[in-house]
Amino acid sequence: MPSKYIYHLCPRENWDAAAARGIYEGGELDRRDGFIHFSAPDQVLSTAARYLAGIAGLVLIKVDSYRLGDAVKWEKSRDNLLFPHLYGHLETASIEYAVDIPIDQDGNHVFPDLG
Repeated sequence: MPSKYIYHLCPRENWDAAAARGIYEGGELDRRDGFIHFSAPDQVLSTAARYLAGIAGLVLIKVDSYRLGDAVKWEKSRDNLLFPHLYGHLETASIEYAVDIPIDQDGNHVFPDLG
């Protein structure tokens, strides 16, 4: 069963600009692919390690996928796993939270509890 909560990582400056407008439309990759890339709780750490390793200044956005309705599609992606993709924009008022993700002394992202 798809996860209720889904997560997206983006640079702090992208999130700040979206929060000021009230709408997040994703980053360059999202716009190119035609949807906003999200991860389930058990996928977000590997997504960060694989695509964003060592990058500082990231924000973790937590969203209740049920509130987004049919705009979220669970589609096969890397390793043939289902990942949540949001077709459309994200109203910033609909998020659960957006928190900074620090990097530890070894260059690893430090995540909050994803429960």
